[in-house]
Amino acid sequence: MPPTNEPAESATVLIDGLEGSSVEVSAADVEAAVRATLAAQTLGSPDGAEISVTFLDDDAITSLNERWLDREGATDVISFGLGSAPLVADVYVSVETARRNAVRFGVEPREELLRLVVHGVLHAAGYDHPEDEGRASSELFALQERVVDLLLGERSET
Repeated sequence: MPPTNEPAESATVLIDGLEGSSVEVSAADVEAAVRATLAAQTLGSPDGAEISVTFLDDDAITSLNERWLDREGATDVISFGLGSAPLVADVYVSVETARRNAVRFGVEPREELLRLVVHGVLHAAGYDHPEDEGRASSELFALQERVVDLLLGERSET
């Protein structure tokens, strides 16, 4: 299925961890990121997708990372694809790690948080990348950056 500009309206997007917090993104930002990612990815239809996005601190994401992925320490994003037709997925983003990444990469925290949401949805949809220097030139990263650029209004789709 070719990428579209359709916002994946039939998808269900659930968001947790923003209430009463000082996270630099709004629920509308997160929902737009999920819908744009679903519309842009090519591995499956966005129709009927159900995506939950949860924002956590480093302690909570460390627990998930160690328990479910057998990896030590905090990470920026973890996603679990629970079904592929339609896509059902849980995406977990560490706000603290995202803020550190933003400083490291010289971007605003909002941009990095949106990037991690997009990254997590792409992983759940079946995209992957190598862990070596080829990571940044992978299909996942190219699509991720295209979606982030569209979300931030830095370029238009042609």
